[in-house]
Amino acid sequence: MPENTVLETGNFAVQFGVFVSIMIFVAYITWRKVSTAKAASKGSADQEIFLAGGGLSWFFVAGAITLTNLSTDQLVGMNGAQMLLLAWWEIAGFIGLMMLAFIFVPIYYRNNCTTITELLEKRFDGASIRTVISGLFLLGNLFIYLPVVIYSGALFMQSLFGIDIPLIVIAAIFAIMGAAYAILGGLRAVAVLDTYSGVGILALALVVVFLALQAVGFNLSDGVPAERITMIGGNDSQIPFHTLFTGMIFIQIFYWSTNQNITQKALAAPTVKEAQKGIIAAAIVRILVVPPIVVIPGVVAYKLYGLVPDDKAYGLLVGNIMPSWTAGLFAAMIAAAVLTSYSAVMNATITLWSVDFHRKFINKSVNVISLNRIVGILAMTMSIILVPLYADTESIIDLLQQLNGLLSMPILSAFAAALLFRNMDARAAVIGLFWGVSIYALHTFYLAVDKITIAGKDRILWGGGSYYDTIGLEWLHYIDVMVFVLFSSIALALLSNRFIFGNHAIFIFSAEGKRLRAAEVAG
Repeated sequence: MPENTVLETGNFAVQFGVFVSIMIFVAYITWRKVSTAKAASKGSADQEIFLAGGGLSWFFVAGAITLTNLSTDQLVGMNGAQMLLLAWWEIAGFIGLMMLAFIFVPIYYRNNCTTITELLEKRFDGASIRTVISGLFLLGNLFIYLPVVIYSGALFMQSLFGIDIPLIVIAAIFAIMGAAYAILGGLRAVAVLDTYSGVGILALALVVVFLALQAVGFNLSDGVPAERITMIGGNDSQIPFHTLFTGMIFIQIFYWSTNQNITQKALAAPTVKEAQKGIIAAAIVRILVVPPIVVIPGVVAYKLYGLVPDDKAYGLLVGNIMPSWTAGLFAAMIAAAVLTSYSAVMNATITLWSVDFHRKFINKSVNVISLNRIVGILAMTMSIILVPLYADTESIIDLLQQLNGLLSMPILSAFAAALLFRNMDARAAVIGLFWGVSIYALHTFYLAVDKITIAGKDRILWGGGSYYDTIGLEWLHYIDVMVFVLFSSIALALLSNRFIFGNHAIFIFSAEGKRLRAAEVAG
């Protein structure tokens, strides 16, 4: 297998200078734009930090949503799987974004939400569900999203340049820089950085796709196993075809419509229509541009080098097909992708803690600027410490999607109960939520785990299925389990509401429910 050559044939000092110059330029134009916008903004300090003063135009909403999602965990992780099938994760995102634009955004704006959990508090009888779900979002950001972003970015830099700098050191540099944007500039700086960087990131990623296809004569089929290029997944694949019409839809609704990390950007527009324009633009990019850049290079890498372990396929390919003079430019692109996602998740983390916990339980009149810095530094430090936990992961994107299941369907069940029913006790939704987390954890970490040995190391295959093989359910995929988690959590919440708390839930499409819904819209 060939080694990376982009720095071996190029001048390291020159390329490093290009990298630094681009990063300084992006920081400068971001600072100029943010400074000008802040001077014209009439919003308070907390509005500026959490919602960019409500002044994001559709262009920046689109950029922020796109780049919050697209980072090295997609470029590295999805290409690391080396199969076209994973493009469905991105294609199906179109549905989630349309749901956000035309169903959820009007509801969030009508209820004047800063965090999406505020909607739950207003819908349920009791505030406990808001606190619980905010806590779960915070745990997910701290233990999954923040460390994964900087880990995958550091891994790419190592595989692209063949450098000997420890992974955690590179990850720490990314974390410090990303946190600085979120802490010093708030959501406006995050959105501007996302948008300005996104143009270059998407353009250069498309160049990688073109050069990759050129390297194999624009022929992916010869010499590549059928399962690597098919878009119809079998029951033993990472995305069985039937799940596209069941669990995949619900996963996308959760991620794009009820996930603070994403929806916060849509809440920062001045009007619902402006937010919707930005979301639609992001959806167009999502379905036309993103799928090829996150799967085609990985398949090309398989054709050229065979199976590349440890998610190193993308970095290896780029290092060998890109001209040496692009090393600094490409390094800047990857760094920008890491910084945009990391700073966006960091800003959402600060918002959740500040609004849903600190102001509510500790100090309502806290200085939001000081709190922003403290929470940001603590979250940054924790994310760096957790990076080594992901170092032995066989597939970062597969692990990420399965870990997301711990939170996604239980949280979505609470939103479903809140939006589809009235007269619900918050404690009933909490019961359903904890049921969902527990049953999914039982499946993922006990019933469906295989351990294999690769290169002398024990590796865990999450959702391996050894238990199900013995009881005739070997076809049961973790996406199928997520559907069961969602509907059983909703059912348990409704049963608890009726038989434990004595409330009769009202379905919003019943006659009584329609009257209540009309009153809410009018009010």
